[in-house]
Amino acid sequence: MKPVITVREYARLTTDKITEPTLDLAQVSVSAFDWLCKLNATFSNAGAALVQLENRCLLKLDNYVGVLETPCGTRLEILPKHFEREDCIKQSRVLLRRMIQVSLDLPTREVGAADLQNFDAPLSEWVMGRFLLALDHLIKRGLRFDYQRVEEEQRFLRGQLDGVKQMRQPPGRQHHFQIRHDIYLPDRPENRLLKFALDEVCKATKDAGNWRLAHELRRVLLEVPRSRNVQQDFNQWSSERLMAHYVPVKPWCELIIKQKIPLAVAGEWHGMSLLFPMEKLFERYVAASLDKDLLQDARLKTQAHTEYLCQHKGKNFFQLRPDLMVLHQNKSWVLDTKWKRLNSSGEDKSYGLKQSDFYQLFAYGHKYLAGEGELVLVYPRRSAFDAPLQVFEFAPELKLWVLPFDMERGVLLGAPEGFPLHSQQLQSSEQSA
Repeated sequence: MKPVITVREYARLTTDKITEPTLDLAQVSVSAFDWLCKLNATFSNAGAALVQLENRCLLKLDNYVGVLETPCGTRLEILPKHFEREDCIKQSRVLLRRMIQVSLDLPTREVGAADLQNFDAPLSEWVMGRFLLALDHLIKRGLRFDYQRVEEEQRFLRGQLDGVKQMRQPPGRQHHFQIRHDIYLPDRPENRLLKFALDEVCKATKDAGNWRLAHELRRVLLEVPRSRNVQQDFNQWSSERLMAHYVPVKPWCELIIKQKIPLAVAGEWHGMSLLFPMEKLFERYVAASLDKDLLQDARLKTQAHTEYLCQHKGKNFFQLRPDLMVLHQNKSWVLDTKWKRLNSSGEDKSYGLKQSDFYQLFAYGHKYLAGEGELVLVYPRRSAFDAPLQVFEFAPELKLWVLPFDMERGVLLGAPEGFPLHSQQLQSSEQSA
């Protein structure tokens, strides 16, 4: 059985022997350690960092979460560093799955709340299991077939005779017929991609239930060829009405083939590895949660990019891209998400806030709100930060709110008055009552 090591963000990995491993310190094999160092070099060249090498036998993970599988078979599960207890593996897995589901808009028909709490397995097995259930449901409803034109030589007539080729037959072969006909086959872009993803699952899964279901489905798809050009087949995925029953399986298929992952491992080794930058995942989780909670006439914009910090020689310089903008009637709010732990207990006078973030929000306020309005910094809620901080004033007309976001419920807490949330109206009515 290949080892599974569970840690969380910023954990340290070492090759030295550890008597009591924790979520913040674990032992890995020398081969896994060396592979992580080589992988980090490719990440660093792309402008990111997967790990920080502290010495020859100790490295520190960065803020990526998900699952990594090394060529030697070690599976490294990295969970969000959100809960403060050491025995929070199950809760962290549930939180991570919920964030991925909401952020990537994955179907939740097969996954209820009870299923999320009871399904206690590494992330990659969970992803593969969801894909297999969706594919099983699709096959029971029926695969979509298409007519394929076939041109061949036979000793019998079938379909249409190709007169030109037939007249060119050499002497002694007049009894062979050059024919054209259509065959009803499951060879479609969608089915080829499903076969490709299914083959990947068959090779990667270690769960007995997933392995059994994957091989059962593989026998059903024996006639379907594997996709040879993944990107082209995705571009040709049909969205017509007769393909509606293919919609639920497509996101899982993309997830397995790594077409929709914010960051995935690529190279010579193609293990089942899924990595998510936690800051980006938190941003998308907040955006998707807010979008569902907004009033009907409110609108959410992500990654607005219409304003620039300054102009030089008639050209715009330094584009400003706030994470989120909420528009309601004639008012706008600019929001920025930060995956960081704040402490409002008073031990730190700055609460753990960064001055550079305030400079950034100040620029957003002047360029997107014309110097008048409300800005919001969103941080994950925790026991030391469970209520909004007192408002910060850049000017009497420009204010900044620092608000906690409830990760378990997906709700923004303490939004300013007038912010167009259903939950905000509910809280106001409860307080007035």
